[in-house]
Amino acid sequence: MPDISSIVQIIQLMLAPGLMISACGLLLLGMNNKYSLIVNRIRLLNEERRRVLRKIDDPEFSSRENVRIESISKQLEQLTLRVKLVRNAVLSYTIAVALFVVTSLLIGFGYLFDITRLNSFITTLFLLGMVSVLFGVVYAAYETYKGYEIVKYEIDSEE
Repeated sequence: MPDISSIVQIIQLMLAPGLMISACGLLLLGMNNKYSLIVNRIRLLNEERRRVLRKIDDPEFSSRENVRIESISKQLEQLTLRVKLVRNAVLSYTIAVALFVVTSLLIGFGYLFDITRLNSFITTLFLLGMVSVLFGVVYAAYETYKGYEIVKYEIDSEE
């Protein structure tokens, strides 16, 4: 019969991956919101481009509208990159969650079946999960930087 201190210790070991699962859940929530906003922006810009292009044969089609079409095309190109970065961040966080769940399960099974040779494998999985979180953060940071570039471009094109 295992003593209470070893049970407490195993629960504490299983909580570290659990906390990381919770942290990744919050990061995923933020990324999913960004994804929705970017996709909506792409749809709005596509609709605006279609409206402007319908007037291209109109004699009153101005050079300002031509500049706007160029601006929309450039923004759509940049937004496509941003969607890919958000997708990569979401995939990284999701992979991290999977690794943390497996880590937590293996900690429990390793204790339950007294398999100590799993310890280095468990540690490796946890570290891979942390690396995956790091990749997600890097993708998210780069996406934020690219978002700033798009706003700056739109402001500059209106001047």
